[in-house]
Amino acid sequence: MERVIEVLNRRSKNNPVLVGEAGVGKTAIVEGLALKIAEGKVPMKLKNKEVYVLDISSLIAGTSYRGQFEEKMKQLVTELETNENLILFIDEIHMMVGAGGTSEGSMDAGNILKTALARGNIQVIGATTLKEYRLIEKNPTLERRFQPVMVKEPSVDEALTILKGIRPTYENYHGVKYSDEVLKACVTLSNRYIQERFLPDKAIDVLDEVGSKLNLVHSNSNTSELEKRLEKVIYEKELATAEENYEKAALLRDEELQLEEKLLDKPSEQVVNVTIEHIQDIIEKRTGIPVKKLEKSEQAKMKNLPKRLAEKVIGHEKAVTKVANAILRARAGLKAKTRPTASFLFVGQTGTGKTELTRTLALELFGKKDAMIRLDMSEYMEKHSVSKLIGSPPGYVGHDEAGQLTERVRRNPYSIILLDEIEKAHPDVMNIFLQIMEDGRLTDSQGRVVNFNETVIIMTSNAGVTDKKVASIGFGGTEEDRHSTVLDKLGNYFKPEFLNRFDSIIEFNTLKKEDLIKIVNLMLVELEETLTEQGISIEFTEETKAKIAELGYCPTFGARPLRRKIQEQIEDQITALLLDNEFVKTIHVYMEKDEIKVKTI
Repeated sequence: MERVIEVLNRRSKNNPVLVGEAGVGKTAIVEGLALKIAEGKVPMKLKNKEVYVLDISSLIAGTSYRGQFEEKMKQLVTELETNENLILFIDEIHMMVGAGGTSEGSMDAGNILKTALARGNIQVIGATTLKEYRLIEKNPTLERRFQPVMVKEPSVDEALTILKGIRPTYENYHGVKYSDEVLKACVTLSNRYIQERFLPDKAIDVLDEVGSKLNLVHSNSNTSELEKRLEKVIYEKELATAEENYEKAALLRDEELQLEEKLLDKPSEQVVNVTIEHIQDIIEKRTGIPVKKLEKSEQAKMKNLPKRLAEKVIGHEKAVTKVANAILRARAGLKAKTRPTASFLFVGQTGTGKTELTRTLALELFGKKDAMIRLDMSEYMEKHSVSKLIGSPPGYVGHDEAGQLTERVRRNPYSIILLDEIEKAHPDVMNIFLQIMEDGRLTDSQGRVVNFNETVIIMTSNAGVTDKKVASIGFGGTEEDRHSTVLDKLGNYFKPEFLNRFDSIIEFNTLKKEDLIKIVNLMLVELEETLTEQGISIEFTEETKAKIAELGYCPTFGARPLRRKIQEQIEDQITALLLDNEFVKTIHVYMEKDEIKVKTI
């Protein structure tokens, strides 16, 4: 504000342009200036000034023929020059560049205004964003007529002061009460979790939205009953007047006045106190990030997370425990603020359950297995693949399109990012994730900072596991020895600084035969659920499950052959059965002469 007044008080080039991001308060500064002028709290030169807002769209409207726009601009400039006490405020002043211009060589608004500004007879205040101010910078003669005033995003304390100033307005409008703690929560939570917006705009949005929600939830149903009764009384009063029954009309008039008084008193009776939990609920709905404290039901759910993950991911208890503990630490608020929630490297042979653990984690956290951002690194083997993640640089095809990674995280900051077969990615792609795992942020091709603080990053790799089995010296190698062997082999594929960024490198061991039986049970449950949707029940004998595990056992390929064996041995027979019998209700799968058979019951 002081800087704007200083520029306006100059002898020449006294035209300030407020430059800052959307929502930081550029227009509010001009409104505050107008208020100060009205109160007389400005220098003598500005005391009799009046601030007018220019509507550019109205200026351009109806100027289809050449000369009409220039005539309007000339009238505007003449009016400003005639009345020296006028200050013209142009919001989105970059729109003046090119406004009204045609290919026939007519002057645009910027050039017409430039001539008037050169004479120093008019004063203009502009407002625009950092990106759009470049349009003015392309016209040096126009730019030098203005004095840019940078408007930075206010700090958390400054934003809190702003909210305290506007609190009475929103309390009266919504019929709610905001405490100082609630205002502080509005600022701190919006500042942390709403990344693509700026203070104080995003904090005011949260303040307004929570007031609106509570106003709707707590609206008294009696109010609508009073309104209905009032309508009926007014109708009966008019009817009584028409029938010249003035005594009845007088009684109804008195009742009408009483009802109107009750309706006026209702809002003041229904003041609702806004709590921090209400603010957290609004933030959750807007961002998808669970910011509320763990409720009792959710506490029990999170406490049993390792157990539930272990039920779905067989044979990897230690891996499940490490992943679950990282999630629990984050939900308890103990994670580092500048890093992702957790970052893991899953190492193991194909079919050992690396991707399945990620899907199960997504199911537990978000309610569905597909609720994750999956990127196959085989598609990012070239150097230029970096542009697919963050967007193409300026001057290249696709610059206006968002990056596949940055845009999805920007839209859904609370997500699991799965990078399958990371060893196939180009080194430059790995460097991108090196930065993400350390700083928790990434700048896309549009210059927007994307926050990865709430993401869980999981990378899978088969690197160095083909020759994993190394002869142990002595009476058998310890777990530490095996882990150090895995790290040594990973060092042949990844840089040490890359491996050092992970919270944990988890090795997935080869599945045992007893593990396969449990996995077969899980797969058959999926088949049972599919048939249940069609109104068909299915039963399996224990011998059948053991036979599937025996046929599908392959140390090299892990659990993936099991699904193929279920398709070949069971699903193909069920398909033939359904084609032959139109009305099948129950299917029995059993063993006969060491072969799997399917029949209806």
